[in-house]
Amino acid sequence: MGRVFVAGSINMDVVATADRHPRVGETVAGRQVLYFPGGKGANQAVAASRLGARTTLIGRLGRDAFGAELRTFLGAQGIDLDSVRDADTHTGTAIITVAASDNTIVVIPGSNALVSADDVAAVPMAKGDVAVSQFEIPLPTIAAFFARARAAGAVTVLNPAPAQTMSRELLALVDILVLNETELGFLAGAELSESDEAVEIIGVARKLQARADQTICVTLGRRGVLALAASEELAVPGRTVKAVDTTGAGDCFVGALAAQLADGMPLRAALTFANIAASISVQRMGAGPSMPTAAEVTAVL
Repeated sequence: MGRVFVAGSINMDVVATADRHPRVGETVAGRQVLYFPGGKGANQAVAASRLGARTTLIGRLGRDAFGAELRTFLGAQGIDLDSVRDADTHTGTAIITVAASDNTIVVIPGSNALVSADDVAAVPMAKGDVAVSQFEIPLPTIAAFFARARAAGAVTVLNPAPAQTMSRELLALVDILVLNETELGFLAGAELSESDEAVEIIGVARKLQARADQTICVTLGRRGVLALAASEELAVPGRTVKAVDTTGAGDCFVGALAAQLADGMPLRAALTFANIAASISVQRMGAGPSMPTAAEVTAVL
């Protein structure tokens, strides 16, 4: 079984719950404030580790109370933290408002903005490993990480969120691109909506492909997952569940997919497993703490 290496962000999520989101200029009464370990990189690493993958996280934490708390939490999840370094700034923080089943998020990068190519230079990847990243650390760092991964024979998985413009050179280093409909539309320069049919979504994905052998997975929430694997089209149906907090659902999917791929599972089976894992995570509050175990996913399967 291969290892999962995640180069990415580590945040403390400060979550405020309310009956509804405030309008611009409006103040509403909240119900409670909660503190959860988060950050897309940390969430994906927690998901992979809880699902049985040997997982290494590469990132930065501030020398503050949040940093110390996050290091303790991540270590308790069985994640290798030897490549998580301290930085002379505050730990990354996300301010999240949850109302009903929707959320809004403001992310302050802090120490995540300092993750550099030097941080990924000595990571011992090998053939069969899976290298994962997202857009909450600098893009040049991701490019350096993926270049090393591909040279070692590892599979590269990119979750381009929050969406931003990236170079064709970086996209070409990606073996598996995992994104939602909004992110796909942004990167491909296309207009997509929830009413679009599968054929339209796959058509846009095909235009975005940087290599003939590249896989693009489009997560569609309750509608499931569509994937363009080289020239093959795959569809995984969604699951209807009562969502409590959707924060981190996409990260759960990515971490679960990486864990399955590191275990040598075929893509379709890995997508099905990851889709179920994400549907379990939205039924709980928080990002990192909501990630399921392999036993919970297997029970649904």
